[in-house]
Amino acid sequence: MQAQKSSYVCDTLPAARLASDDSPMVYEEPVPEPQPPSRTPTPVAPRKLCVRHQRMADEGMNLKLQQSLDALPIEEREAVNAVWTNFSQSSHPRRALILQGLLTMCCFSQLSLLTEQLSHLIRIDPFAVLPREIAMAILGHLDATSLCRAAQVSGRWKSLADDDTLWRGICEQHIGQKCHKCGWGLPILEKKRICYRRPSASPNPPANLPLPSPCTRDPSSSSSSSTSSLKRNADDSSDLLSPPVKRQRSDDALPCSSSEPPSSSSSQSAPSNTLIAPILPEPTLQPLRRLWKDVYSERLTIERNWRRGRCTVRTLKGHTDGVMCLQFNETLSHPSFPVLITGSYDRTIRVWNLDSGEELHCLKGHTRAVRALQFDEVKLITGSMDNTLKVWDWRRGKCIRTLTGHTEGVVCLNFDSNVLASGSVDSTIKVWNLRTGGAFTLRGHTDWVNSVQLWDSNGSGTYADSSSLLDVSGSRSPPSTYSSAAAAPCIDPGKMLFSASDDGTIKLWDLTMRSCVRVFTGHVGQVQSMRLLVEEECDESDAMDTTADAPLEAAQASSSSSELVPKRKKPVLVSGSLDNTIRLWDIETATVTKTLFGHIEGVWGVACDKLRLVSASHDRTIKVWNREDGKCTATLVGHQAAVSCIALGEDKIISGSDDNDVKVWSFS
Repeated sequence: MQAQKSSYVCDTLPAARLASDDSPMVYEEPVPEPQPPSRTPTPVAPRKLCVRHQRMADEGMNLKLQQSLDALPIEEREAVNAVWTNFSQSSHPRRALILQGLLTMCCFSQLSLLTEQLSHLIRIDPFAVLPREIAMAILGHLDATSLCRAAQVSGRWKSLADDDTLWRGICEQHIGQKCHKCGWGLPILEKKRICYRRPSASPNPPANLPLPSPCTRDPSSSSSSSTSSLKRNADDSSDLLSPPVKRQRSDDALPCSSSEPPSSSSSQSAPSNTLIAPILPEPTLQPLRRLWKDVYSERLTIERNWRRGRCTVRTLKGHTDGVMCLQFNETLSHPSFPVLITGSYDRTIRVWNLDSGEELHCLKGHTRAVRALQFDEVKLITGSMDNTLKVWDWRRGKCIRTLTGHTEGVVCLNFDSNVLASGSVDSTIKVWNLRTGGAFTLRGHTDWVNSVQLWDSNGSGTYADSSSLLDVSGSRSPPSTYSSAAAAPCIDPGKMLFSASDDGTIKLWDLTMRSCVRVFTGHVGQVQSMRLLVEEECDESDAMDTTADAPLEAAQASSSSSELVPKRKKPVLVSGSLDNTIRLWDIETATVTKTLFGHIEGVWGVACDKLRLVSASHDRTIKVWNREDGKCTATLVGHQAAVSCIALGEDKIISGSDDNDVKVWSFS
């Protein structure tokens, strides 16, 4: 009886038919029924193999069956072929009935064979059958660890799991902020965005790739300044067990050495030519692009080093007395290397190449200890116990201006594009308008003012150019010395100032009204240092839309304007005191939100970023803190005397000490 022909072809599979005798087993299209002659023949659409039989054909299953069939006698071949043909030409219900009957007749050995075969046959690679867009959407829900594991499955999976778009999304979740899912945050390493190559070295990167952070060295993005106000014991500055007290050293008014009397001309000593003329990249060089997976891996390694306290230490020697203040910057357009500037009780300011550790300049001009400094692309401003502030062209090593007005030593300063604030031993704060040269005085503290910090409460961040007072180009010729007796300056609305004092308080001043608007009390010792960190958080009105993380800062230059969740700026104030504690403050309520305990002696310096906080203490240690839970994650030991100043970068800490040394703690 001729088998009934069925239109069922395993959904889209043509009926499988084995040829008899020695002819190979192949899949064939069913022979169409004879059609009556017509003028225009009807085209027959080719049938497609289903996913199951496509894979079977790719894996050579037909060949294996054919070889097994060839090993049988002719009669058995025909019997097996008849069974296969009958099953192939059966409908769905009939196939199900045949299979149920076969399973009923199977013994455990046959069932075991079926189980072994089915465990392999029913497995389907989803990424082999799904469109790439859907596969990418699925992988987009995985974390970095899962993506790395997926890349080990097969070559196709690796191609999908290593896609640059996926890793850019993971970087956006973690770099420069803490991921709301896993709690990890990774450093930005801003300077690593750009390096250059010659066009002939390799072909240009594909145009459709985003712009990840490029290769080369490992500097951090944020430049930090640290102005410490360490006052040493009058009897023995090396005695770390005695409580720190204020002192005016009798020798800090002496010249740096008997052979080198201080003078303004001495500040021009042997400038290095590497800082005078800008070194621009050759126009033929083109930027290199790195894969985001490499970017993530690099930053994850650094973050793990931070958490485990693993670092290498370099020591910069050159100062002949305690280092009191420092700042470094790794994002300068010129020079190409990171710059560190330090001030000391030896009355000098030293400019360093942070990469090589080479001293580039030794600036001389102050007649007593240098207690505070801050610099930018154009200028360096220093404050000294000789009651003056000096403005320097730090690239050429020249003193440009001298600002007078304080009646005692200057121990702290802070400036932005148009305002300079300085705090003094005379318990006052002077605010200088860098556009006009005028100044006014804030009074309210009853003891030394150890730290000042400007804050633009409006968050505009746009100010007029300050070159009228601090021009270093030589095109202007204002007087060489400015006094606070000049006309009182006009301050932009919203400009505020924090000040910390030995009287144990922190005050918030409105510079427009020239009055104190808030007092922060809580420390039971002298407040020596203070840092203000402005964070971005989602606007409460858009709290429902919090699934998207803040954009990666390193990708903003390469991406078009995107729809982002609105952010509002939230300032966080951090202070360190001789009561051995670090405190975090709510600026709106002037209350302490967190107190960090751990140092056994006074805290001289603090620094912080979005991920961590570091502190320097009279107990000779540096502590690294997790800002979220207030836990100490690492304690760094190496200085031989009190650590007086500290600066924090994305992958390093730089500290200065009473032992005359500057140490670079690198976590990269």
